Amino acid sequence: MTPFLGEVFGTMILIIFGGGVVAGVVLKHSKAEASGWIVVTFGWAMGVAMAIYAVGQFSGAHINPAVTISLAVIGEFPWSRVPGYVLAQILGAFIGAVVVWLHYYPHWEKTESQAAKLAVFSTDPAIIHTPSNLMSEIIGTFVLVLGVLAIGANEFTQGLNPLIIGLLILAIGLSLGGTTGYAINPARDLGPRLAHHLLPVAGKGGSNWKYAWVPIVGPLIGGVAGGLFYRYVFIEGSPLALAIALVVVLTCLIIEFVFAKRWTRLHPSSPRISGIGTPSTSDASGRD
Repeated sequence: MTPFLGEVFGTMILIIFGGGVVAGVVLKHSKAEASGWIVVTFGWAMGVAMAIYAVGQFSGAHINPAVTISLAVIGEFPWSRVPGYVLAQILGAFIGAVVVWLHYYPHWEKTESQAAKLAVFSTDPAIIHTPSNLMSEIIGTFVLVLGVLAIGANEFTQGLNPLIIGLLILAIGLSLGGTTGYAINPARDLGPRLAHHLLPVAGKGGSNWKYAWVPIVGPLIGGVAGGLFYRYVFIEGSPLALAIALVVVLTCLIIEFVFAKRWTRLHPSSPRISGIGTPSTSDASGRD
């Protein structure tokens, strides 16, 4: 199998498991309906682990543009291969979403909530607060990439890396995922969102393209930051790099606080989104 196909199949597997567990939790008349957030986070975690086990030998199982680009930034992956990998990841995510749509075909018509249907495909914030939503994705992906690189360098996890990374995804979902549904992967959100837009999903609403940039830009920033932090602080132990990292973090927090305050003043009554991980009065809770 070529690396391109490895990334296609790996990301497809991720979405089949992840999107599938979300569909099972939020779509009506599913045996798993209303199973809750913990079930969803376990589904995504196992989806990542299975994808890595399946295609790691062929492509390295990046299955995430944030991982691919962060590796390129720190010199551990050639830039010439980045476009192909990212395209493969988005394509795989799209195909995986189509499989989930087909698998749950009769359930779309039985489910009234348009938000729940969209949540099967893509993420939405629990509370619409763009500065905080963006920061959540940055932090989550920073932790992801830093953790993945550290796990990969740890000789004690050899052979168990896919499972350990799956547990990392589980930990991120349980601890940091409740704000935005933890996309932490641009392909995981963009590919299925495109599928939602193009597929004849019964009774669907809009695909919320206004929000779609957040789960793309946030993970890319967080991934690159995590990669740089790992390289220059963890590996090289540079005091200067650590000082710069602390200054950058402090600056980002100040900027986020200022923008968050301003955003709140301009949007005093931001509505809550109902979907996965964001329960409404009529739908089960789960994960965006």
